[in-house]
Amino acid sequence: MTRYEFLKSLGFTGASLMAVLTSCVREEDTVIDAPRISTTASTTTPTVPVTPISGTSDIDKITNYLLKIDISATSTSALKKVGGYVIQNNIVVAQVSAGAFAAVTNLCSHEPKRKVIYSPNPTNATPEFYCTDHGARFDMTGKGLNSYGSKGITAYKIATDGKVVVVYA
Repeated sequence: MTRYEFLKSLGFTGASLMAVLTSCVREEDTVIDAPRISTTASTTTPTVPVTPISGTSDIDKITNYLLKIDISATSTSALKKVGGYVIQNNIVVAQVSAGAFAAVTNLCSHEPKRKVIYSPNPTNATPEFYCTDHGARFDMTGKGLNSYGSKGITAYKIATDGKVVVVYA
């Protein structure tokens, strides 16, 4: 019997059931194994809002940036490989293909929870962002891919010189 079934058998319903379920958090509940979401196969390359820049001096000209990430830093080493991502300042930054990055807010538009992460989604060649709480799915530009993600999320512009990634509005 699951926790949900047990609490329902005790008479909990609606909001009280949800309140009790969310208060019953165990340490192992805090680790989320990201599900692999499969849809129909696509052979097209996703549209990624990336501006390649040659030279650090050009990146330094961006003054309205939200985030500046040194890819060589240990804390951001996940960005060195395709499919890797980091979350900083409530922004998810992912390397979606060799040298190409995408960035979106990690605040889901379905319910205001900061649970949006990146999935390289190897089963269909179309990477996506999704909410681990309820399955809202978004493409690289923040457009919703299912009914939960229909409102979309904020996507940001990115510039990189291969060593530094700059996220800006």
